[in-house]
Amino acid sequence: MRRFDPEVVRRLVRQIAEAAGVLAVDAQVLADSLVDADLHGASTHGVSRLNIYVRRIQEGVIDPRAKLRVEHIKPAVLRADARSGLGQVQAMKVLHRLYPLARELGAASATIRNSQHFGALAYYCNQAAARDMVLLATTNAEPAMPPHGGSEAFFGTNPVAASFPTGKGYPIRIDLATSLVARGNIIAAAKKGESIPPGWAIDAAGEPTTDAAAALAGAVLPMAGHKGYALALMVETLSGVLSGAAIGRSVGSMYKDMDRKQNVGHFFCLLDIAAHMEVSRFKERIDAMIDEIKRSRRRPGVEEILVPGELEHRTAIRNRREGIPIDEPTLGELETLCGEYGVSGLAG
Repeated sequence: MRRFDPEVVRRLVRQIAEAAGVLAVDAQVLADSLVDADLHGASTHGVSRLNIYVRRIQEGVIDPRAKLRVEHIKPAVLRADARSGLGQVQAMKVLHRLYPLARELGAASATIRNSQHFGALAYYCNQAAARDMVLLATTNAEPAMPPHGGSEAFFGTNPVAASFPTGKGYPIRIDLATSLVARGNIIAAAKKGESIPPGWAIDAAGEPTTDAAAALAGAVLPMAGHKGYALALMVETLSGVLSGAAIGRSVGSMYKDMDRKQNVGHFFCLLDIAAHMEVSRFKERIDAMIDEIKRSRRRPGVEEILVPGELEHRTAIRNRREGIPIDEPTLGELETLCGEYGVSGLAG
């Protein structure tokens, strides 16, 4: 992989998005969310996704200028319709409406329907943590994972996430798919023509496979068997059923269904730490917990015990200094988009 200055990549993504019809202010949100994922090492949710977003805009199944519709149902409850707009853009608009509600009332929640794939959930959770708040976020996704014991994809990888502010210079960042592995890792392997580890996925016939292409035609397996299945069902209920979005196999595929909208659903629950205790006291307590965790006796060969988010923080420091890595398939897609829209590429 080659490395590039994050600001240069952010500017390029913004320019391509604007050329594709996205409003300048919204293109900035999209660019920031994608580059943030690459900075923190989540390249499967980073700039590599730009090409498919633009292709879906071109096909008319993503509205690059969709106006968010929000119903204020109860004092601390929002119900939003993304109206087939860019997921990252519409989700950030909802989050910004939740902030003052949570500050006033201690907690606020929102559901979002008619949305799209909206990148890494940690992006939104970290934004809240920076404001000394805690965001619990879930989203459903296109079918990729069977119920426990099944051989046909029904659930998406259905991630759940939350971030917690600390005094350590980074938030505790929990962002995990309820599948054994994020489907983006299989997509990335297929792009590179690489195999995947045994146990990740099954093929269309329900048989175990290490072939990434066969896995994409089949299904990725739930994490922890029936426990991952139960968590996926919880996420599907909060994100899909409760929001009024599509459910299970009704969710459109971002890559396969270029003729129909995805109708993905999201769920946000925002908590104001100050409503429960002084923020300084919270950070003292969470820092003490981190210190105690790190003092735990280590297993043989383990040099350091990390907390969730710490490794990503270190990765972001390195990537800001050395540049974010972008693989050749993604570079090829970016160059093609630059050619289509008359935008100077990363080498231009």
